[in-house]
Amino acid sequence: MQKTDIKDRSTTVMLAGTGINLALGILYTWSIFKEAIKDSIIGGGVTAFNWDLASLNDPYAVCCLVFAFAMIAAGRIQDRFGPRITASIGGVLVGAGFIWVSQTTQYGSWIVGFGLLVGTGIAFGYSSATPAALKWYPPNKIGKVTGIVVAGFGLASVYIAPLANYLLNQFGLQKAMLVFGIAFLVMVNLLSIFLVNPPADFTPSNFNCRRSSDNQHRSMIVDHEVPPFKMMKTPAFWMLWLLYFIGAGAGLMVIGSVAGMAKQSLGANAFLAVAMLAIGNAAGRVVAGVLADKLGRRRTLATMLSFQALLMFIAIPVIGDSDSNALLLVLLTSFIGFNYGSNLAIFPSFTKDLWGMKNFGVNYGILFTSWGVGGFVMSRISQVLTSQTGSYKSSFIAAGVLLVIGATLATLVKNHKGDARKEIRKLVRSATTT
Repeated sequence: MQKTDIKDRSTTVMLAGTGINLALGILYTWSIFKEAIKDSIIGGGVTAFNWDLASLNDPYAVCCLVFAFAMIAAGRIQDRFGPRITASIGGVLVGAGFIWVSQTTQYGSWIVGFGLLVGTGIAFGYSSATPAALKWYPPNKIGKVTGIVVAGFGLASVYIAPLANYLLNQFGLQKAMLVFGIAFLVMVNLLSIFLVNPPADFTPSNFNCRRSSDNQHRSMIVDHEVPPFKMMKTPAFWMLWLLYFIGAGAGLMVIGSVAGMAKQSLGANAFLAVAMLAIGNAAGRVVAGVLADKLGRRRTLATMLSFQALLMFIAIPVIGDSDSNALLLVLLTSFIGFNYGSNLAIFPSFTKDLWGMKNFGVNYGILFTSWGVGGFVMSRISQVLTSQTGSYKSSFIAAGVLLVIGATLATLVKNHKGDARKEIRKLVRSATTT
């Protein structure tokens, strides 16, 4: 395969994965749908939603949980049958889930449609995008490529938030769900055509090791493959699982409620806060991926968790205050989204570094369960506390304390392959300048 063909194919796969995530990232627009359901409950009527207000986040929380655990099965299918089939299954399930909820206002049906079907579909689509792209690139670009591909998921709300707001105002919640269901069913299946793995004997460019020392560094990262059960016996896995739980849970708590938080200050324009959070979310994935390649995974993770903790405490007097500055609110949510997004680039990179590429799909799927458990627990607790107190204060205090603990623990994570990765980067830089 010629170098130009390899470059074109690798770019196509990366962009296709990013496009699939741009569709599946509708999960992050839940807070807009939740506000529409809440307004329906308060307004009443024969066709209105009849839910307990404390249960408003349940479909979202279940979706996060199902998404995470379905990643294990999706990762296994991706490793065995390839990304194209896996992505196609995801598109069908997400489309079916949205079409399902478009026909009902029942709480149980939304749990099944949005929580179970959409959650499973997102898992299949998401698990197909990143592994396929990573296999085309050398280790010194893993963080960057991961950041670009998963940035699509975070960036989705930039266009989905205003689109959802328009559809809700023009046609109502049910028809909006139908439109999204049909659109994503078609979009994901079309993009899945471009997802392909490289040939079995493929070696990424800029990774031709000429000296024995080069090969030693290469084998430390690429050739050391760890199966799932062995991975789960390592202390590093459980440390990363806990850190992912904290970082993801705190971010998902805000994402699931950002429209409600912003409503008092921004009114009908609350969807702008969702869109700006999405921009921050996407930017955090790309920036953190690049920094993780240059500064190391551990240092980048500890910095991001510390910054996120600070933002949670700053948010307490700002969020929900009707007199708060709208610009300050938007900037705050954008930075929270930025730090949350960094998790989605750093943890896949850790997985690749520590346990190899052969079982990446299922290994990362197992680690990703922490994302779902964190989102489920924090979103559920936040909604209960908010319905009882009418304030987000307690939720942000709890999240801030957990993030401080997480930042401290992040400094203890062992990644012996970091030095080898840095050495490879030096060798590649040297080779390109001679």
